[in-house]
Amino acid sequence: MTEPMHRVVPETSSGPLKIPADQELLFREVLQFFGIWKIPYAVAGAFAMQQHTGIFRDTKDLDLFLTAENAAAALGLLQEAGFECEICDPVWLFKAKRGEYFVDLITGMSNATIVVDDSWIRRARPAFVYGVPACVLAAEELLASKLFVARRERFDGADIAHIIYGTRGKLDWARVLHLAGDNWEMLFWALILFRYVYPGQTSFVPFDLWRDLLGRFENLISQPDPNAEFRGSLIDERMFAIDLNEWGLNNLMRAYRERRLKNLPTICKQQ
Repeated sequence: MTEPMHRVVPETSSGPLKIPADQELLFREVLQFFGIWKIPYAVAGAFAMQQHTGIFRDTKDLDLFLTAENAAAALGLLQEAGFECEICDPVWLFKAKRGEYFVDLITGMSNATIVVDDSWIRRARPAFVYGVPACVLAAEELLASKLFVARRERFDGADIAHIIYGTRGKLDWARVLHLAGDNWEMLFWALILFRYVYPGQTSFVPFDLWRDLLGRFENLISQPDPNAEFRGSLIDERMFAIDLNEWGLNNLMRAYRERRLKNLPTICKQQ
């Protein structure tokens, strides 16, 4: 008799999850504070996924996307309100905690390739989160926020596929391309995965977009640049540690992060 498989990640489900009362109270309180303080933000993470795909996911945290300046201001106010607060990484992550539950204030990707700006907040859509009026990240920004979550211990490719499937591809694809920027190959990779998973829904990605990305890719591989930079660290510098530490390849993520840190306001580093 074979042993049952261990569930490493929660199964996807359309059934709402019941969270502990203390956790819900924390989330409601933070959202209400942000409304009172008039801090612009957008709810991301599991709550945004549910809005755009119908998928419920167990979570111990509340992910809020906002600009670095607003994250630093919010952290100070939350600390005054009695939360345990810290800057986990000034490049992208601030945290407010009470007990075992916490709120993440996220200002971009950890590799500094994608940064939250005011347009992310302006494009957020109104919604109720645990009965509190809030703003939820638009599907395009939610998709972009997952492009570089491709590590051994966590891979958000399925989330991207579910966003496209759940919205039936009714996305502002020009906006998605803009957010991906020079990293459009990561988007292309995610779209190929979507096509593999949902071959019957290939048309959810516009044909013009397929043709554009295929043309770009064909140009790159037909005229390869031998001096092009190694980019493995942008995905995960641990998985590509040998490239950095033993093979002498440049750590592009370090350069991106140093540039981001240099451009951050002082308040973001001194809470």
